[in-house]
Amino acid sequence: MASVISKEDWGIHKDHAVFLYRMENSTGAYVELTNFGASIVAVAVPDRNGHFGNVVLGFPQIKGYIDDCCYVGATIGRYANRIAFASFDLDGHHYDLKPNDGVHANHGGIAGFHKRIFDVKVHDEAISFHLTSTDGEGGFPGNLRLTVVYRWSEANELQIQYEATSDKKTILNVTNHAYFNLSGGKTDIVNHRLQVSASHVLETTEDYIPTGVLTPCSNPSFSRIKGLNHCYVLNEAGQNRLRKAALLRDTDSGRTLEVYTSYPGLVVYSGDFLSGNVPGYAGAPYRPFDGVCLECQYFPDSPNHPDFPSTVLDIEAVYSEQILYKFTVSPA
Repeated sequence: MASVISKEDWGIHKDHAVFLYRMENSTGAYVELTNFGASIVAVAVPDRNGHFGNVVLGFPQIKGYIDDCCYVGATIGRYANRIAFASFDLDGHHYDLKPNDGVHANHGGIAGFHKRIFDVKVHDEAISFHLTSTDGEGGFPGNLRLTVVYRWSEANELQIQYEATSDKKTILNVTNHAYFNLSGGKTDIVNHRLQVSASHVLETTEDYIPTGVLTPCSNPSFSRIKGLNHCYVLNEAGQNRLRKAALLRDTDSGRTLEVYTSYPGLVVYSGDFLSGNVPGYAGAPYRPFDGVCLECQYFPDSPNHPDFPSTVLDIEAVYSEQILYKFTVSPA
């Protein structure tokens, strides 16, 4: 049975209509999305006792997304994570981006997709969001056409498909920046249990720029003193193009999240810089460790590391990547 898709007006931003969409399956579990940043607004799934709770951070009104500075639930592009010194070379051309993280460019710089209004098409079993990023926007080459497709299954699986083309050789690295909290907002994520399918992690400088060295994984824990902001090198996929990236558990509620992806990397960010004055669903602004991001993507600063998996998108080539979130419940 296909999900039932509904739509409501959510406001106006810069003369563009903003909408809230819901995809609900026959069990009552649902996903809410908005065309502002092609963002995930809510994911409501049951705990082991059958009680539904929203397991992502978000805002009850569009103003929250307009004012948000932490990329909550948003589609990230053109380049997820950092590009060192906001510049890169491609085919003999030097490109300067707009820095927004000190001297570096982060999450697309000041022209990131997270604040853009996407066009929308509602299909029988999916919602697709469409955006054109013009040549030179944010300093990136090429007129880029991006499609983001969301599907919600009867088994509480959320699939995100990214497809893009460019009329000029460019770079691209798109992800989603959902913050997960499997307790349904009852507690923070410090006691969540996380397993990442990786044996190595990227070594970085203090400002999160990769050095190019891959180091063996240790067993870090969520700490209130210093959180996680690491890019893990995912283990190779089998015959299926999707590889398992992570398993996140909340033992109190029994909720479990499995993450699968076609991307080679997973950035685990424990939300230690979450801040702002915008009330979230509980009526108070979000604070550090209220949610954890599991960002499937290419490696940070890949354009400046020829030995990293390539993020180059050639003319007439099709960028095609996928993320799959599987929500289940474990017994007591």
